[in-house]
Amino acid sequence: MARTTHTVTNQPPPLTGHDTFATDRALVAAVDRYTVPGALDEVRGELSALGRTCGSAQVQEWGVAANEHPPRLRTHDRYGRRIDEVEFHPSWHRVLGKGVGAGLTAAWERPAGHVRRAAAFVLWTQVEAGNCCPLSMTHAAVPALRADPSLAAEWEPRLTSTVYDRELRPARHKAGVLFGMAMTEKQGGSDVRANATTALPLAEDGTYALTGHKWFCSAPMSDGFLVLARAPGGLTCFLVPRVLEDGERNVFLLQRLKDKLGNRSNASAEVEFDGTWARRVGEEGRGVHVILGMVAATRLDCVLGSAGLMRQAVAQAIHHCGHREAFGGPLIGKPLMRNVLADLALESEAATALGMRLAAAYDDGGEQERAFLRLAVPAAKYWVTKRCAPLVVEAAECLGGNGYVEESGLPRLVRESPLNSVWEGAGNVQALDVLRALRSEPQALNAFLLEVGRARGADHRLDAAIKDLLTELADLDGVEGRARRVAERLALVLQGALLVRHAPPEVSDAFCGSRLGGDWGGTFGTLPYGGGLAAVVERARPE
Repeated sequence: MARTTHTVTNQPPPLTGHDTFATDRALVAAVDRYTVPGALDEVRGELSALGRTCGSAQVQEWGVAANEHPPRLRTHDRYGRRIDEVEFHPSWHRVLGKGVGAGLTAAWERPAGHVRRAAAFVLWTQVEAGNCCPLSMTHAAVPALRADPSLAAEWEPRLTSTVYDRELRPARHKAGVLFGMAMTEKQGGSDVRANATTALPLAEDGTYALTGHKWFCSAPMSDGFLVLARAPGGLTCFLVPRVLEDGERNVFLLQRLKDKLGNRSNASAEVEFDGTWARRVGEEGRGVHVILGMVAATRLDCVLGSAGLMRQAVAQAIHHCGHREAFGGPLIGKPLMRNVLADLALESEAATALGMRLAAAYDDGGEQERAFLRLAVPAAKYWVTKRCAPLVVEAAECLGGNGYVEESGLPRLVRESPLNSVWEGAGNVQALDVLRALRSEPQALNAFLLEVGRARGADHRLDAAIKDLLTELADLDGVEGRARRVAERLALVLQGALLVRHAPPEVSDAFCGSRLGGDWGGTFGTLPYGGGLAAVVERARPE
């Protein structure tokens, strides 16, 4: 006799088999806005193909498998020889190979390269965020290596390749390479000027032997690493190849892998240098200056990665509520749930709009846009990454108890959500960098004010927020204690200005009323109630 006690009803179908680009209206609009017309058809086609890949059940299963089978450290082979390798599940290699093939390390020379890559990064984060670490490091290594034209000429074609080659062998034998970095040490953390790793010059000009310990080494399976160490002339940047030109492995002693809260698929390691061969990048004593370009690029990726996590969480929440009925009707139609979903959608769209505007500034490359990035990147990195965790937790709650179960995928997002706020300089580091830009680079503030000024007069709450910001910035004496407040206001004003200019009226009105006008509570779902909220939710719906 067939059992009838386990009929499955009122459960949403899996959110698979869709184009994650085409159904993200805010992202599509940003790509249309910032892509040069001659490249738009190509870019949209490329991103839609990637969106279908991201939305496929198979690729999503790869992302799950990569996280369920984290990397393993193998320090020695069976015979006792030191090998210092990290073993990954096959799904990791499948996902990472797809990411490289999609051009996520190839932004620097393509038309609209940064805009198309930024959109792709937002999409690819939704498949598996861990593999975005080596993709980001490799992408961001390019501006650092350009401090040495000969190194850039040698390495840049491999770094920007769309070929993924996982084998450890000399870089000159590979069509594509990945880069990691090892900057921080136990005693200093973000204060890299406290680094103690030493660099002893060798006979060949520009080569050194490194000795020391790095507390965090990102992507330890990579082909090369950017490292800070103390040369005779001061703190200097170095390129450490994993395998030397003669095929011998460089001294790269992996001590252990970090047991992290999230980002489980990706390896982060402690590494020991003991006479490790390295090439100098730039001049001695200019290490911090050399890596600034890399840091700015990875910080933008933190913004984009958080935007991607937010979008995935919002899409899952709206999808669930659109198919789930309770208390006499669909959850998505209940006024209070609609308020929650609309509030989440606003936060997500604002993050996407800001991240894509920063990417467009990279494509422009002009002096004014570089000045704008100097202030906008740390402010955005501070604010957007901090909004990610509360949004993801609220989105999980929209699924009720289902959102607390691993199979829903939301717990993985919850564990991942604080990461971008911590990496590449935590909140205080970003806020203080905002102050540094305000004090030492007046052109940065001028460029920022010019950007937000384009929206002046379109919304009275935005106008008032700009005025309040100027008052806040009028006196920078003793400002360190309110640096977070300044960074937050800069980011919110910029988000408001972008939405007023480019988003539908119901989106910009709700954002300005809540985030800038003060008509908002302390949690998501406290928007002033109005007829536009249903349209906000519908705009963010992934179907």
